[in-house]
Amino acid sequence: MAARARGNSARRWHNSVGGRARRPAGVARCSFYLSAIAACAQTLPKAMQDVPLAVLTATLSSYWIGVGVMIVRVRRALRRGPRSAAQRFERFNLKWIVWIALVTAWIGIPWATLAHSGKIPALPAFASEPAYGALRWIAAIIAVLALAATIRCWKRMGSNWRMDVGVATEAPLITDGFFAYIRHPIYAFSILLMLCSVAIVPTLPMLAVAAIHVAMMNAKARSEERHLLAVHGDAYARYLRTSGRFLPRHRSPQA
Repeated sequence: MAARARGNSARRWHNSVGGRARRPAGVARCSFYLSAIAACAQTLPKAMQDVPLAVLTATLSSYWIGVGVMIVRVRRALRRGPRSAAQRFERFNLKWIVWIALVTAWIGIPWATLAHSGKIPALPAFASEPAYGALRWIAAIIAVLALAATIRCWKRMGSNWRMDVGVATEAPLITDGFFAYIRHPIYAFSILLMLCSVAIVPTLPMLAVAAIHVAMMNAKARSEERHLLAVHGDAYARYLRTSGRFLPRHRSPQA
């Protein structure tokens, strides 16, 4: 019996090496690796097992760190030149308090959800379903792409980037790159990043933050358009006709 068992074992080894059972062995090996990965994932801290949420929190942190870097750069540039009273007024406007609260909630809700703090509503049951899990992964990838596109816009604007509308500021009109199709690509990618946040964290607090964010982005874009139309006149009026606010505008063949 022992000799027969050794013979069967040798034949199985020969089959796997000779190639006759190579495909089943490969499938078994892949299954083994997937099982090992799943077992390792179970040993990770609970917060690290939700990869799309971890990607989102890292992306949001990177995004707002980038905004902070841009603010510091602009402040240094403004110190080298004269600042108007209008610009100083914009800086201390009450709306920035609302923005700070909004940004804090936008960053804090995903972080609290990832940490399972219990201070905010947990993810709903449908978020753990396989189909919705795939959607969360797609949203995480889109969020990273939105961050990369925003960084590209920041580089294009350079020192002309602003968080507010300076009434006395006459910055050059940028109409190339993403700006050739969308008047406010940074705001558009910010809205896209917010929608990804809602997809990954589908809770009522996140939905409320998203609704306020989209409304404020639209109001801010309209305010900037009025300012730029007053500054650039006909050039900006033509730009309005050929570009969309947050989405590319369909151009007729005559345009």
